[in-house]
Amino acid sequence: MTEEINIKKYEEILKKMEALKAGGSLDLSTEEDLAMAITHLISLEEHFYFTGAKTDKPEYFDMLNEVRTMRTKLLARMIDKKEGEVWCISKHLLSTSMRLMEVGTKLQKEGKKDEAKEFFMDSYKMFNLFFALRLKIVNLPELQEMADKDKPMTLKDVMGKLVDCCNE
Repeated sequence: MTEEINIKKYEEILKKMEALKAGGSLDLSTEEDLAMAITHLISLEEHFYFTGAKTDKPEYFDMLNEVRTMRTKLLARMIDKKEGEVWCISKHLLSTSMRLMEVGTKLQKEGKKDEAKEFFMDSYKMFNLFFALRLKIVNLPELQEMADKDKPMTLKDVMGKLVDCCNE
């Protein structure tokens, strides 16, 4: 029964994806680039914060504010601030994706390739969850359900067909 429900949801999501593709109104390559820029701005905010706190130099907090202003402006191009906590959820999905990728990179450097791969896959999953929310392909309850690793339908399967950075 659960598998039937997941297959039905998967088919519904595929229909939504096809409608987005057919409309041609969304440049996903540009969307992905913008999402990565926002992700890096979030990381810069963190670095300016920690550097300001460690050095006790207020100019780092000033730079943090400039970066935050830009991040807010760019995220507003992708996410509507009016819908509940979707704004913050989106920001945290991107931030989590970046941090998991960085942990994976460090593990990779240490020769722990299998462990690194797990972090890379989790990072990619968070990035795809952001796009599922961004493109309104799924609603929040579906998003939570899809994040559950025990479900046979994975968001990677769905978003991998939609978000392709090499398809310009």
